[in-house]
Amino acid sequence: MQNIAKLHFLAYDFGMSPLDEFVDECLSQGRATFTRADARKALALKEAGLVSALVRLTRRKRLASPHRGFFIILRPEDRPVGAPDPAQWIAPLMRFLELDYRVSLLRAAAFHGSSHQAAMVFQVMVPRQLRGFQLGRHRVQFLTQTAGAFAAVNQPEYLDRIKTDTGFAKVAGHALTLFDCTRYAAKAGGLSAVAQIVKDIGHKADPQALARLAAHYETSCVRRLGYLLERCGHGPQAVALEPFAARAKTAVALNPSAQPLFDSVAVAQARSPKWKLILNENVEVDF
Repeated sequence: MQNIAKLHFLAYDFGMSPLDEFVDECLSQGRATFTRADARKALALKEAGLVSALVRLTRRKRLASPHRGFFIILRPEDRPVGAPDPAQWIAPLMRFLELDYRVSLLRAAAFHGSSHQAAMVFQVMVPRQLRGFQLGRHRVQFLTQTAGAFAAVNQPEYLDRIKTDTGFAKVAGHALTLFDCTRYAAKAGGLSAVAQIVKDIGHKADPQALARLAAHYETSCVRRLGYLLERCGHGPQAVALEPFAARAKTAVALNPSAQPLFDSVAVAQARSPKWKLILNENVEVDF
């Protein structure tokens, strides 16, 4: 950015604004995002002038802004869809927000090889509530995990990385993806969709990692995942979760989003004694 001020006069000669030149300089250095503070520091513009310039470039589709004060530089190929793939800019956005994160659920499952469910939304797990947004054709959804549990599981040994043109994005590893999809099944396409993800990638999960992670999820979630792993034929992974089911005292519904179970109906429904689950949904999986 040291040469940006020297090039301002050239920018004006060629009908470009100082902000245009700043954006080109970012791209030449391999940077696809910047903050308003970055631009303010590099350019000799008053705040009102800088804001006007940012608005102009956004309207010209040179920039997109998923959050106030944070900007994505759009290349020509990005403009028809409004923004690059969120994996390319989620890491710098979360650094800007000073918030840890992991890409999870459907996008993580697809990254690990489960392609049955099209990931129409880019889902990100965070430790506090954050409003999702639409940027062009991309929809970003934030899911909240309690701060303590998030800090315990969002560790390098349970994470992987999505490589992009601009760096890396943190993504849930195999075991963590399975737990997140089971815990937030309604956001992952429903229980049958989760069962398909378990079928596709369950064998890749380290049983010991599953056992360690289980301590930070509700016992009901652990039992549901254990049942799905067993049903999909992933024996070693299911066995790792059996001790958690053994300690449970009451049965819970396999699908907690289904109609509430009355006692008389619950008694008549099939059960899994090992996992202490009431099988209130017929899970369909493609084998």
